[in-house]
Amino acid sequence: MIDPIIIRLMTKMMARFWLSLLLSITVTMHSQIGTTEASLDIGVCYGMMGNNLPSASDVIGLYKKYGIGKVRLFDPNPAALEALMGSQIDVSLGTRNEDIQRIASSQEAANSWFATNVEPYINNTVFQYISVGNEAIPGPYASYIANAMQNLQNILNDRNLAGVSVTTVLSAATLASSYPPSAGAFTAEARIDLINILKFLSAQGSPLMVNVYPYFAYASDPVNIRLDYAQFTATSPVVFDGNLSYTSMFDAMVDAFFWAMEKEGVANVDVVVSESGWPSAGNGDFTTPELAATYNKNFILRMNKGTPKRPQAYIEGYVFAMFNENLKPEGVEQHFGLFNPNMDPAYPVLNPVSD
Repeated sequence: MIDPIIIRLMTKMMARFWLSLLLSITVTMHSQIGTTEASLDIGVCYGMMGNNLPSASDVIGLYKKYGIGKVRLFDPNPAALEALMGSQIDVSLGTRNEDIQRIASSQEAANSWFATNVEPYINNTVFQYISVGNEAIPGPYASYIANAMQNLQNILNDRNLAGVSVTTVLSAATLASSYPPSAGAFTAEARIDLINILKFLSAQGSPLMVNVYPYFAYASDPVNIRLDYAQFTATSPVVFDGNLSYTSMFDAMVDAFFWAMEKEGVANVDVVVSESGWPSAGNGDFTTPELAATYNKNFILRMNKGTPKRPQAYIEGYVFAMFNENLKPEGVEQHFGLFNPNMDPAYPVLNPVSD
């Protein structure tokens, strides 16, 4: 059997090749070894907060139809995990925030969580990440994350599952400052728990997941933040930071996390963008289908490249989200979907690769 690490490296190398070759077309695709269909080297978050969403098997069929190569599950939904078996779609599996303390409490508790939520699927599913919690720092579960991560890592080590990385997901709320990017620093509250987490990630060679939303920054201050800077459409630098220059707010926000980690003495941890997107409605002229399409198309094309601070980095990313979800809070939160619940595109971004 080929080592999972080698498989991941081969996949990334193939993705880089196809990315450079196909930037002129609408979406960036890469060839997957051993398959006949092309797949986007991009992820999409599969949220389920709707009472009118398709079945999990239909949803995973939609991922295949549009060649989406990665999925992020916020919690271990059995129907989704069963539908993903044999799909060759890379899976980022989250734990519920309320389960973090239990997983951290003992190795036996972590083993039980793994046996229930991963073991039944592991032989026929491509797990890429297990993320302990979503935006749980700061919060009541933050102090348990590092222990939970270590307990899950122990299981992976025991089973020689080197292709799976354990991580956690941060929001921009963990940053005390982010402008300019070199001023990036974690809040005093976040630092208490992040120090051990970052040491863990550094030791394991695992990335940190971060949720990055230029939309919210732009919508909160449209006078001082340019739309083209927020949407990847600026044609010349907008922000200068020492010898670095930025044409996109997205890059600046990611680099703020890199700077913040370095200030904690950690310079070798990569970043995966676990969420980013733009709502298509809910806030007047700030949220139109055209703006959402522009942002998400450019986000997809921008993925798997470095940033001004780390030009050699390989930044993976997940679009938020697959569907408009009617059980989320009213307003923009209900309108981040690439698709409507009937599985029609909410606006044009992706092209089908199969019917």
